[in-house]
Amino acid sequence: MKLSLYALLACLILLSCKTKKAGPEKKYVSITSIIRNQVAAVDTSLYSIKRLDIIDSIRTDTAFIHREQFRTLARDFLELPDIASREMQDNFSEDTRFDEQMNTVVITYQPLKAANSVIQREEILITPNPGGDKIKSIIIDYLVNNRDSIVQKRMLWQVDRSFQVTTIKQAAGQDETIRTMKVVWNEPEENQ
Repeated sequence: MKLSLYALLACLILLSCKTKKAGPEKKYVSITSIIRNQVAAVDTSLYSIKRLDIIDSIRTDTAFIHREQFRTLARDFLELPDIASREMQDNFSEDTRFDEQMNTVVITYQPLKAANSVIQREEILITPNPGGDKIKSIIIDYLVNNRDSIVQKRMLWQVDRSFQVTTIKQAAGQDETIRTMKVVWNEPEENQ
């Protein structure tokens, strides 16, 4: 009798597991994969790479950097959690819209619980083209709220051209500081 009770219980568990309906699998765009591919392309390119540092909108320092330093400068992008991973997809919503004025498809990812996420928003701007769509830009809002400070990063990656990280830091009892680092490798001079 005990054996048949265990067998019945095992059958019920198996049936309940099989009847669970899996929702449609989400297919989010992996921004971290795009960035990794961009970094790899710059690693093998012949572009000269320029870094611009802007501190509190007052002072700008410009320097050419070695190709080996590029990956280190792109670290803020490379170390982002990948919201396209199965573990993170359920924590984000996706919204897709077409902006007629810009002729751009905008895909926006936002956390379902913003207080629990360092990524506050990821946005991908895509130019539709019959020959193949082209990702133009990636925008990321990142926020870390510690007990003694708040660090906000507004990050922009212009595909095949440049990236920019603006870091806004507010420490307890201190003035807010704003630092912008822009790294350019294939951008026309008038946009720099």
